[in-house]
Amino acid sequence: MAVLDTRGTRCFSAVAFVLLAVLPPFLSSYVLTLLTQVLIFATLAMSVDLLLGFTGLASLGQAAYFGLSAYTVAVLTTKQGAGFWQTAALSFVLSLVLAALFGLIAVHAAGTYFLMITLALGQVLWGLAYRWVSMTGGDNGLAGVPRPSVQRVSFDDPTRFFYFTLVVFLVSALVLYLVVESPFGYSLQGIRESDGRMRILGYHTWLHKYLAFIISGAFSGVSGFLWAYYNGFVSPQDVSLVTNMESFLMVAMGGPGTLFGSTVGALVIVFLKNFVSAYTKRWLLILGGMYILTIMYAPKGILGALREWGRRKASLPRATATAGGRTDR
Repeated sequence: MAVLDTRGTRCFSAVAFVLLAVLPPFLSSYVLTLLTQVLIFATLAMSVDLLLGFTGLASLGQAAYFGLSAYTVAVLTTKQGAGFWQTAALSFVLSLVLAALFGLIAVHAAGTYFLMITLALGQVLWGLAYRWVSMTGGDNGLAGVPRPSVQRVSFDDPTRFFYFTLVVFLVSALVLYLVVESPFGYSLQGIRESDGRMRILGYHTWLHKYLAFIISGAFSGVSGFLWAYYNGFVSPQDVSLVTNMESFLMVAMGGPGTLFGSTVGALVIVFLKNFVSAYTKRWLLILGGMYILTIMYAPKGILGALREWGRRKASLPRATATAGGRTDR
């Protein structure tokens, strides 16, 4: 059945890719900007899923790397006039280095302690963003981030920027897929199931978790890089607990341990957030309520619930045939 699930996921992914590649020129600018947001936050959600779903580490610090990368782009473009390749390289490297430093502290802990340490470390970045006014603009943030230009091709047009974001998203998804489907990725899943058993088998579990932490932080930085160029504005809100919780909920709602599920969760959260916020400012209450309902009624997320439904539907004819056979005898 796992094979069928994998084939089904690949089929849906292929169909989604074709639609994303073909439909944008025919969509309104509003829908196109929402889809661009989905791709950016899906990249962030996949980085969270590498820790939460595949390694079993619940992190509330991903916004630190997301925000650091976004601020790097904003500072370099608005104050230094840096080009695309400089901002891309430096934002990625800084996110990776910060994740490597934070990982040295966080990965020694587990469970609730890991959750709280990552949250505390993330709040350090939020404090810097809020207080270092000369660099970050403080509560006012940094505005006027221009859209990138690559080889004299400008991405000011929403459709062009969408395709640029789509390419970055697909490359990120492919790399993360290769990671989780590699022997290293299967080792992470073994650590998720039983850290002690993997240590007995001779695996260096701390090193595996540390490397997963760094990879996750680096791809959170990729999403922050895209967000700064998309939004044109970076503020302490991008490093806040709300960003952490939204990314966490995207994974929980879509389905932990499935990169495709993270994308589904991002799609649901981004569209609901934009539609609901038009009617009420109490988005955080709705966010908390959605998290509670997801944990209560769909602990494996939307993708997990669909797979369970598929298994039940597939097993029903077998059960009927077995019962019929017994009746005949």
